Amino acid sequence: MKRALFLVPLALFLGLAVYFAVGLTKDPRILPSALIDKPAPEFALDPLKDGEQGLAKGDLGGEVVLVNVFASWCVPCRAEHPVLMRLAEEKTIPIYGINYKDRKKEALAWLDELGDPYQRIGHDLSGRAGINWGVYGVPETYVIGRDGRIRYRHVGPLFPEILEKTILPLIEELRQ
Repeated sequence: MKRALFLVPLALFLGLAVYFAVGLTKDPRILPSALIDKPAPEFALDPLKDGEQGLAKGDLGGEVVLVNVFASWCVPCRAEHPVLMRLAEEKTIPIYGINYKDRKKEALAWLDELGDPYQRIGHDLSGRAGINWGVYGVPETYVIGRDGRIRYRHVGPLFPEILEKTILPLIEELRQ
């Protein structure tokens, strides 16, 4: 009986070692999304720019689009912005924006300075739409299929390598 008691701590240690060993093999940059292959969440946002259209769930579907969640206070958003501008200039894919927890004045000044790649921009000052989308932080980019379902989610800034290796091939696949 006393020998069995000595084995309990050893068994606990081995169990914890296996648990942590498996956890260390996972890529910490990959954040799971429960929304992949599910319809985009319900949302309806007022436009960021007065006199233009806002963004709502009903705007997604019928064609493959990107939805980019951004903010003027977000440094990585500034880093990815040239990639979005290139996509917009090449008319590769329609890009819709969700301006996340940002004041209109600052967001509009940011777009005036860097350019506006978005066909529509919804203003999510409260962050409620971001919560519905499962946003961890900005920037985040979603590929939405013609059926209005979320097909891919990228957390962090878009760089040309990610675009070329992952997103553009997926867009082509979804268009077929």
